[in-house]
Amino acid sequence: MNVEIDTSAFTEEAYELLSELEDSLLELEASPAEQELISRVFRAMHTIKGSGAMFGFDAVAEFTHEVETVFDMARNGTIPVTKQLIDLTLAARDQIRAMLDAAAGGEPADQANANKIIAGLRSLTPDKKSAGAAPASSGGAPGKGPAPAPAANESNIFRVRFVPNTDIFGTGTNPLLLLNELRDLGDCRVVAITDKIPEFEDMDPETCYTGWEIFLTAQIAENAIRDVFIFVEDECELNIRLIDRDQAMRDQQEGKKLGQILLERGDINPKELETALLPLGDRLVQAGVISHDKVKAALTEQQVVQEKQDKKKTAEAATSVRVPSDKLDNLVDLVGELVTMQARLTQTANTIGDHTLQLIAEEVERLTAELRDNTMSIRMLTIDTTFNKFKRLVRDLSTELGKEIELITSGGETELDKTVIDQLNDPLVHIIRNSIDHGVESPDVRRARGKNPVGKITLAAIHSGASVLIRVEDDGAGLDAAKLRAKGIEKGLISADDELTEKEAFLLIFAAGFSTAAKITNVSGRGVGMDVVRRSIEGLRGSIDVASVLGKGTTITLKLPLTLAIIEGLLVMVEDEYFVLPLAAVEECVELSREDVKKAHGRHVINVRGEIIPYIRIRDRFEISGTAPEIEQIVIAEVDEKRIGFVVDKVVGQHQTVIKTLGKNFQHSEEFSGATILGNGGVALILDLNKMVRYVEEEEIRELDAA
Repeated sequence: MNVEIDTSAFTEEAYELLSELEDSLLELEASPAEQELISRVFRAMHTIKGSGAMFGFDAVAEFTHEVETVFDMARNGTIPVTKQLIDLTLAARDQIRAMLDAAAGGEPADQANANKIIAGLRSLTPDKKSAGAAPASSGGAPGKGPAPAPAANESNIFRVRFVPNTDIFGTGTNPLLLLNELRDLGDCRVVAITDKIPEFEDMDPETCYTGWEIFLTAQIAENAIRDVFIFVEDECELNIRLIDRDQAMRDQQEGKKLGQILLERGDINPKELETALLPLGDRLVQAGVISHDKVKAALTEQQVVQEKQDKKKTAEAATSVRVPSDKLDNLVDLVGELVTMQARLTQTANTIGDHTLQLIAEEVERLTAELRDNTMSIRMLTIDTTFNKFKRLVRDLSTELGKEIELITSGGETELDKTVIDQLNDPLVHIIRNSIDHGVESPDVRRARGKNPVGKITLAAIHSGASVLIRVEDDGAGLDAAKLRAKGIEKGLISADDELTEKEAFLLIFAAGFSTAAKITNVSGRGVGMDVVRRSIEGLRGSIDVASVLGKGTTITLKLPLTLAIIEGLLVMVEDEYFVLPLAAVEECVELSREDVKKAHGRHVINVRGEIIPYIRIRDRFEISGTAPEIEQIVIAEVDEKRIGFVVDKVVGQHQTVIKTLGKNFQHSEEFSGATILGNGGVALILDLNKMVRYVEEEEIRELDAA
């Protein structure tokens, strides 16, 4: 019988375990004596090893066994947790990931590197031969060996009810290997549940009819048991209960009645127990031992307590559902189509003027809004996972550069659209690498300047209206505006006559090809990183702000939208064309009369309450034919911390915009970030204000140079 094994569950969970493993190792480096952290690392390795063997990843299981063996010694106090052990385990974590990537069709993992890591791990053990014990094979219990003998007065007794789904064999899972994993943890007694096995002629060899109840006595916590079932938890009924500690069991077990035990096990419900107890109560009443009311009160008390426990169990049993991201993206697209059709329905109802149809349209609008908000919330993820990735980056890079740097994170619970988070990783990597290389000084320099030799980089996220602010702050040397201006002139980015504010000089670090590094290194100096940051953030419809104090440090703030799927926009018209401006950037709207144009003497500026504001004519920018009205409208928006006006014929009003990407024919039209479908079936282009302003400025500079 050929069964195609689905290993996606293992690889997906293994990647998550590796991420958690990295976090645990970095925490362990700061607290090497923390026993819980050592046990957490050991459990992660043990789970990857056992499940890897079960799903056919024998190479992963064999390699992980080596790391697990060493950490078992650390857990038992045989060897200490040192920086060398942490370094080797982090390298082993990277090697395991490379092996998983290779199994998924990526580049082959470097076996020489694996051998080097194993040799390093074995050199840490008192008996080098013991660290090279035969690794687990897929043919038996992965890594099976004697569990540490638990102290009798500290052991826990767990009752584990494990009932696999009937189709679990189809995923390539062998439940017996999971039971063997439990045997590794301590004294284990297994009872098979066979009441669902049909007659022989009705049996399907690919169907699992058996469940198991396991009574495990071990010096462990519940999480160690859950780790064994981590890859099949969604494919079985799993109930783990701490029956009692050994000593308490010896003191109390004799007093437990059969009905109490059956009730605790869930084999009968309170009603069934009540039915069984009523005859006893009647007999007690008839014997004159107790009154009928007292029996009834006792049964009621039992029922109330049990109902409360049942409700608690039901609440705890609620689980999340894994959904592939492409299915979620498809759902968002469908909701976007629904929002568009709802707007069309509302407009049609208002045009016809039928009251009944208008009421239906209003109700559909309410339901659509709720569906849209709920769907958007599903895509929202906390940013802490992204933040945690940078602990390893700061650790490795600061070591490479001979610096001592501490990374402090806050606001990890802040939520962002999954798409934004996915595209945020690279920009943050560039910013943090720049802070480590250019910002934070070496320990000797910091001491000479009266600073703590250990530098600090703070990574924080906070909500700000419909946006999220992400700040990367260091306490390093800061930015020198004069030096940046001189470098800008040298690179030809600005002319010697240009007068720049301090903030404008700081923003030069995001120009293409700009770098202040004295020499090119593996970390920086080629002038490509920060330019990538600017383009990436603008591609997310975000903005960048830089603040710095020379000698004190630098803060880079990224302002990002909560979601890329829907934005609040301001709908405007030029002739018969519709455009959308992001409402988050819009500050106000003012009128532009022919008299105002004459006063400017041909310059595209307007005086708004004493402030001179330049503006761009949308009609001229996109060569839209027709005659402008006597009084035009200027939408004033904040772009790169400047107030810029955009002249249109008419401001229609606020519009919730479902963003559609432009086709290949418009891939070079970078002044548009997308399009949206209006209620009347028309299309409105969404303007990218940052790029539009930049292109206009570049064209004006070229015209001045040509003149």
